[in-house]
Amino acid sequence: MNVTQLAAVDAAQAARVLSEVRDATLAGQRARLPPRPVIGESWGRMLRGGVDPDHDFRSGLLDTEEIQRRREESPLRQVLPMLREGLLSVADVAHHIMVVADPDGRVLWREGCSPVLRKADGLGFELGADWREDVVGTNGVGTPAVVRRPVQVFASEHFVRSHASWTCTGAPITDPRDGRPIGVVDVSGPLETMHPATLAWVDSVAKLAEAKLRELHLVSLERLRAVGAPALARITGRALVVDRDGWTAAVTGMPYTNRIALPKSLSPGRRWMPALGICSVEPLAEGWLVRADDEPVAHGATRIVLDLSQPRRWSVTVSGGAGSWTRELSPRHAELLYLLALHRSGRSAAGLAEDLFGDAGRTVTVRAEMSRVRRYLGGFLEHRPYRLCEDAEVEVVLPDDPHELLPHSTAPAVARGRM
Repeated sequence: MNVTQLAAVDAAQAARVLSEVRDATLAGQRARLPPRPVIGESWGRMLRGGVDPDHDFRSGLLDTEEIQRRREESPLRQVLPMLREGLLSVADVAHHIMVVADPDGRVLWREGCSPVLRKADGLGFELGADWREDVVGTNGVGTPAVVRRPVQVFASEHFVRSHASWTCTGAPITDPRDGRPIGVVDVSGPLETMHPATLAWVDSVAKLAEAKLRELHLVSLERLRAVGAPALARITGRALVVDRDGWTAAVTGMPYTNRIALPKSLSPGRRWMPALGICSVEPLAEGWLVRADDEPVAHGATRIVLDLSQPRRWSVTVSGGAGSWTRELSPRHAELLYLLALHRSGRSAAGLAEDLFGDAGRTVTVRAEMSRVRRYLGGFLEHRPYRLCEDAEVEVVLPDDPHELLPHSTAPAVARGRM
C-alpha cells in the first residue's frame, strides 16, 4: 500500500509516515518509502532554491486595490461562477475551501467553510498572499503552476514544516487559445479531510472552466465577425479582422488562417507582421483591421532568440531587416523550439516524438503541434526535416540553474538538458 492509499484509510498514520519520509529525505538519508516523483522533484527545487523547510516565510499581501485590479484583468473572473458551482458546495460539506490564484501565485479569490478559512489565515493562505512554490515551498497552488498538471499535496509532502497539518489539491487553468497559464484553482483543508478522489474532481472542474473559456472566445469572435465583415466587403486585396490576441474573425483576398502573430503593444499605423509583411493596422471594435500592402513578405530572419530563462514564461523573438516581433510560448511549443534549437540540422517527426515522449510512434501529435508553430513562425520554420531556417542566427537563453530548464517538462530530451 502506498502513502496515497494509506491516507484514504488512515490520514493520521499516513501523515506520520510522510513526516518520516520528509525528514529522512531532507537529511540526505534513505527513507523507508521514497516521496512521490512530483513531490521529490519539488523538494529538490526547494533545496536548490534555498527555501527554508523549518521557517514559514511570507511575502507581503497585495492591497485591496491591487487585488481588485488583478481580478478585473483575470480571464478567470469569467468562469468564477462555474468554479463555485463545481467546487464550493462539496468543499463546504467536506470542510475545505476553494482558492483561485493568478499566474503569479497570488490568491485572488478564497471562499468556503468559515472555520477552515480561519485556519488558512494562520498559514498565511489569505487574499493577496504569494503562494508561489519558490516562496512558500511545495503546495497545491505553486507546484501545479510549475509542473503544469494537477497535484495533490498531503501533510508533510508540504516542504515547509508548519504546513504539515494541511492538505491541498490544485489544478492549473490554461488559456485554451494559446496554452498560456492564467491561474490555478485549489481545494484545501485540514489533513484529515484528504481524499484521493479530490485530485480528479478538481482537475475535471478546471477542464470544464477551460471549455467554458473556449466557448466564450468563439462567441466573441462571432461578434467581431459581424462588425468586421462589412468593413472587409469594401476592401480589395488581402485583409483580415482579428481580435486583440490575433485570432481571426474574418478574411478577404487570402486563405483563412486561425491566427496571426501580432507585435507586442500593437498600435494603429503601418506595422510589420510575420506572415503578411508590411500592413496597415486600424482599431475595430474589440480587435484590429489588418490590411496587407502589396510588398512581398519578408522572409530572411537574421536572428531568432528563444528565451527559456524564466520559470513559467517562455518566448521566441524574431528579428530581421523588416522589423522584429515576440511571441510567448505554450509549454509544448517551448519544448519543441528548444529541441529544434538543439538540432539545427533538423529533426524528423519520429525523432521529435522520441525526444518528447520516448515514443517514436507519436508522430501525429508532433505534426499537429508543428503545424500550430508554423502559424506564427511561417517561413522561419522549415520541414522535411523540421528545422529553423538555415540563414538565421539562433540563440537560446537558458536559466542560470540547469535544473530549472522547462521544469514542467517530462520529455526525455529536456531531462537530459537539465543534467
